[in-house]
Amino acid sequence: MITRSPANVQTNTIATRDEPALGWQTQLAQAIRDPRELCRRVGLEPSWLAGAERGHALFEVRVPEAYLQRIRPGDPQDPLLRQVLPRHVEDDTVAGFITDPLDEATQTPRQGVIHKYHGRVLLIASPACAINCRYCFRRHFPYQENSPSRAQWRDSLAYLRRDDSIREAILSGGDPLAANDRQLSWLVEQLADIPHLRRLRIHTRLPVVIPDRVDDALLDWLARTRLQTVVVLHINHANEIDDAVITACARLKALGVTLLNQSVLLHDINDSVDDLEALSERLFNAGILPYYLHVLDPVSGAAHFNVSDDGARRLIDELRTRLPGFLMPRLVREIPGEASKTAL
Repeated sequence: MITRSPANVQTNTIATRDEPALGWQTQLAQAIRDPRELCRRVGLEPSWLAGAERGHALFEVRVPEAYLQRIRPGDPQDPLLRQVLPRHVEDDTVAGFITDPLDEATQTPRQGVIHKYHGRVLLIASPACAINCRYCFRRHFPYQENSPSRAQWRDSLAYLRRDDSIREAILSGGDPLAANDRQLSWLVEQLADIPHLRRLRIHTRLPVVIPDRVDDALLDWLARTRLQTVVVLHINHANEIDDAVITACARLKALGVTLLNQSVLLHDINDSVDDLEALSERLFNAGILPYYLHVLDPVSGAAHFNVSDDGARRLIDELRTRLPGFLMPRLVREIPGEASKTAL
């Protein structure tokens, strides 16, 4: 079993900037979207460029500056870089790895609505992401068909109103926090007007990759909703959590928001007991509880990240000997058609 010690997560390693911090929307717009620029900024040898361009042609690069600052320059094995660097193997055809691994196309009763499980409904609140993770299970998702206008949202919201078994609305995407606060405030107000809804869950990576996203405007509409709010972050490695992320999380917690984390088990990124232990400890220091550790969804283009189920179970068994129960993520797989996540 490979073990790797996490790097110093407090240090920005690419370059420091003296100019004032840019607003989150500017940071989002200025994210790196060129594989040549990414390779240059992280100091990779020219031999990596052809593979990066090949992978980029299948699923474009997108890396914001705040995340780039946490990558060790000149190290192609850096666990943060490996999550975002396109590679030639993404073009490989691997049996069982498909474009819609969770069969979401058959679970979309209204535009922008995915209804998989009893009691909760997922809403595609934004088609955009701040960062394109190479293992994303929605890298082939038809966002153009699931990006409702405000008028179209009214029909989707009517679907929720008619089903009083739905207690929780989950904002997803893309990344829901890539939408502007005016739109999100309106959508959350509409949800809060549905009497049987109790909870708002937001699945997001933006407070991690652009911590400045947690600004006063976001906190304002979150503070005004009657819905009990849970923010589920997506962090795979301890090095993703720097001081800016901790500050953003503290602002959310000050509102009474519950913070959880779900990770994906990824080969050569976090598939060691040392990495998973460091992640859980770092999450707790930031006020976040580990929630799920997903085995990889078999999406085409991501087979090189796969860890076998037996390997995943061995990691979890050893992790239990190091961590208290409340810091143990639940190892799960999502199987299309099942009534819940499947524990491994």
